[in-house]
Amino acid sequence: MCEENQTQVTQIRLLGFQSLSEYKTLLFVLFLLTYMCILGGNLLIIILVTTIDHLKIPMFFFLKHLSIADVLLTTSVIPMMLDIIFLEEGILSFWSCVIQLYVFGIFGFIQCFFLAVMSFDRYLAICHPLHYSSLMSPDLYLLLVIGSWCLVVVLVSSELLFFFQFNFCGLNSIDHFFCDFGPVVELSTSDTSVLLLQDFVISIISMFLPFAFIIISYVCILFAILNISSTYAKRKVFSTCSSHLTTVCAYYGTKIAVYIIPSDESSSNINKYRSLLYLVVTPLMNPVIYSLRNNEIKRAMQKMMSLIQRGWKR
Repeated sequence: MCEENQTQVTQIRLLGFQSLSEYKTLLFVLFLLTYMCILGGNLLIIILVTTIDHLKIPMFFFLKHLSIADVLLTTSVIPMMLDIIFLEEGILSFWSCVIQLYVFGIFGFIQCFFLAVMSFDRYLAICHPLHYSSLMSPDLYLLLVIGSWCLVVVLVSSELLFFFQFNFCGLNSIDHFFCDFGPVVELSTSDTSVLLLQDFVISIISMFLPFAFIIISYVCILFAILNISSTYAKRKVFSTCSSHLTTVCAYYGTKIAVYIIPSDESSSNINKYRSLLYLVVTPLMNPVIYSLRNNEIKRAMQKMMSLIQRGWKR
């Protein structure tokens, strides 16, 4: 319960980019165009993998779900961010803020598991090529995707339950453009040490364990490549996982920049701009990486373009 001289927080005020208010038109147009590119690029991958026959393999099945997560992650934040830029601040109910925090956590963490599953797929394809088809069966890769979604929903839901036990009194302003975990928890007048510990454990499970799994997978892949005598064969094998490896570096590079690199309180504003790295840059890069570095995606795009041209000629 709040004290007599305090009021229960029922609304959250997001300050957005007030220090850049004179550039709000430029920011609005820039982020709107970026959001449209993110939607267009990732929806294109989803459509290609769903409709083109030669892309209906495990690696691209996982890529499709990674693109779905990218679309949902950015859609949970960027439309509201555009509104905040235009109005120079945002007001939403407290529980709307918590819901945004909840869905943002799900779509953010699920990407780590999909990247780990994709590394496992590359490990089987390169280190056990003769048994790949039997090991990576349709039942297995469907189970890996469903299991990843279910695990993340359970983990994030368990964290959300703690919000019902905390008091939020007095201050309701957040110097951010969406309801991120850290700024929201800082508003609580209760002891949040248990929640912070739980968040740390969930972050270990959802981010660092998949990252460790990815590293182990690529160490095994590296040893397998080194045992290949032909230089041409080495390059060809490495090219099959180069797109995924580039995506992993981009994703975890932005996460490290936001959450690992320290910043003092006077530079807390920097974290707000760092957040744009994984909210905007990474979802935008993924379609570009796979369209430029993956021959199968290129072939699928060419096939789709030829089908569209035939349709226009008719």
